[in-house]
Parts: sequence; C-alpha cells; structure tokens
Amino acid sequence: MAHWQEAGVPCSARWRSEAGLMPPARMLPVDDSLSADAAYKLACEGTTLLWRGDYHNARQLLQALARRVDRKRARAGATPLESFHLHRQAQGRRANILSKLVLPLDADYRVPLRRAPDVSAACFEAYGASGGASLVSLRELQGLIGAHQWRSKGVMVKALSAAIHPHYGVFAPIRGEYVDLVAEAPLPATTLAFDIGTGSGVLAAVLARRGVARVVATDQDPRALACAGENLARLGLAQQVTLLEGDLFPAGQAPLIVCNPPWLPAKPASAIEYAVYDPDSRMLRGFLDGLAEHLAPGGEGWLIISDLAEHLGLRSRETLLEWIAAANLRVLGRLDVKPTHKKALASGDTLAAARAAEVTSLWRLGVAG
Repeated sequence: MAHWQEAGVPCSARWRSEAGLMPPARMLPVDDSLSADAAYKLACEGTTLLWRGDYHNARQLLQALARRVDRKRARAGATPLESFHLHRQAQGRRANILSKLVLPLDADYRVPLRRAPDVSAACFEAYGASGGASLVSLRELQGLIGAHQWRSKGVMVKALSAAIHPHYGVFAPIRGEYVDLVAEAPLPATTLAFDIGTGSGVLAAVLARRGVARVVATDQDPRALACAGENLARLGLAQQVTLLEGDLFPAGQAPLIVCNPPWLPAKPASAIEYAVYDPDSRMLRGFLDGLAEHLAPGGEGWLIISDLAEHLGLRSRETLLEWIAAANLRVLGRLDVKPTHKKALASGDTLAAARAAEVTSLWRLGVAG
C-alpha cells in the first residue's frame, strides 16, 4: 500500500509496479500548475508526484521530464563494455525519474482525471481483477496501453503468414530474423521437438507448421503460457503443441530441441526485462548443460542467439565455445543472418557500433563423441 496526505487527510491506495519498485516514501499531490522544471527537481530529489490535473497535461509533463533526463550525453572514448554499462545506468536513472509521475486508478480501472482515456481493458489484461483503488506510474500505464494495442493488433510473422498476439510482459517477435532461421533450418526429424522458453509460442508454432507432429513447449512464466496457448489456438495448432510450466527441459528426450534464450548476460531491472537480460547467462548455460541428456540419439539442439554480447564485451565467442565443449556438445553447423530492426540501423545510439556489427545465429549442436 502507498500512503500520503492530501489536504491534511491521511490517504492510502494499492501500489502497482511491474518493475517491483517499493511504494513511495514521499508523495506530493500536484496538478497542472506545476512547472516541468519544478517537477524535475522534485523527482530528482526522490519525491513522487501524484497527478491530480488533466491527463493530457500529465503526458506532456512526462515528455518534458524525459527531455531533461536525456540531456546527458555518452562519455567520449568509452569502450563498448563501458558504453553498455553507462547506457544501463542511464536507463536506470531515466526509469527512476520518470516513474515518479503517478496516476490514480479507481476500483474499475478508470483514471479519474480530465480527458483520461478508457484504460480498463489494458489494466485488466495486465493485472487481472482490480481489488480496489490503486496508484500506477504514468510510464507503466503507457506501457500497458501499448501492450494492449499490440495484443489487439498482433505482430505479423512472415514464417507463419499470420499474426502473433503478445501479452503484456511477454516478448513480442518483432525481430523476425531469428524466427526465419527456425523456419529455414533443415529439420533433423519431424516426430517430436522441445521448445525451451516458448514465450509467445512463435517458435513452437513455426515448428508445428513445418510438420513436426508434436511439440512440447515450456516456460516458467504463467503469462507466457497463457499467451502461447491463445496464439496456438488461434492458429489451429493447439492439438500439436503441449504447453508445460517449468524451468528449461521437460522430461524425456527429443530429436530436436530449440531454445532462444535472452541474449545479454546482465541483470534485469524488472520482470519484463528477463526476456532480454540473462543474469550470469543462467538460461544459456542451463540449456547447454542439460542438452546432451535430453537429446535423442542423432538429434540436434538449436541455439538461437545474437552475438551482440560479444561486440559489447559481455561474453566472448571463446567462452561460448568452451561452454559448448564442456557440456559434451559439438557444433554441427551454424546459420547466420544480419538483423534488420531499427536499432541495428540507428547511428545516434551509444551502442550503434556494436549493433551495426551484430549477427543473429542458429547454432546446430549435437552430442560429442
């Protein structure tokens, strides 16, 4: 619960934060009379601003705060690794300051502000049943609204000739190159495949569409499993794919095991970032270490991963190859593709050089010896 005083009266409401932020220790009700400079000073000092003014003015204030946060430029002459850590620090500071602008939500997920949109569907999809009045940062609420729009519209996947509809907090297959690799690699068998960390279910769907008779897809996130289930049902593939909640492998062996782990070995700042950041390469190493045991004789494990971590100095190619060898695995082959997403083509980004050199690969792995 968050607690504050308003006009001398003690108030409280449920605190919502997908990033796991604690309820604010200091909260000040504010309205349209607050200037952007004053708001920025208060936010930098750690004061949370409970907005009581016009909704659209709150959006403009958030944009003004973002401009002030983003004025700090990257340090010249930094190495790729230093640039990455500075980038993460800047992201953390930015998220912290922008999260200080907070809006109220009524028990029915209505925002009780002038000109506020109807966000009830977006909130229900992310949070479930309300449980009463609550507070949420405008930045998080905008994320919920964007996720609701993606879920309604869907992301077209060329390999499926259909859309995948990502849920809030589930990685969306916007980067199509890794999906295309799975759609094009020669199948070692079509009887059974495991999809480790299925997320939206997109790779399981591609394997099923390619003729794999049965796919067992795992994930430890209930949101991801619900998302995958809806997508597979919509595509008419629910009978071919079995969804299981669990960490990494299901029981038994398969002639094909596919895994697309988070690509960067760094600590996530929120639950949502676990799709991007793999602390200490836990999922990658867990997949490699357990692969030989779960591969059927003559089977293949497909590791889909970018080499961005190598260009940033977070993990070397030699280290990856050492982990593969230590897991009693050998490289059977590799398919490479250059990313075409917007960040890979951006020139003003502090990580632009690393992204320009990035290659996404499908490593075909087999049991050694």
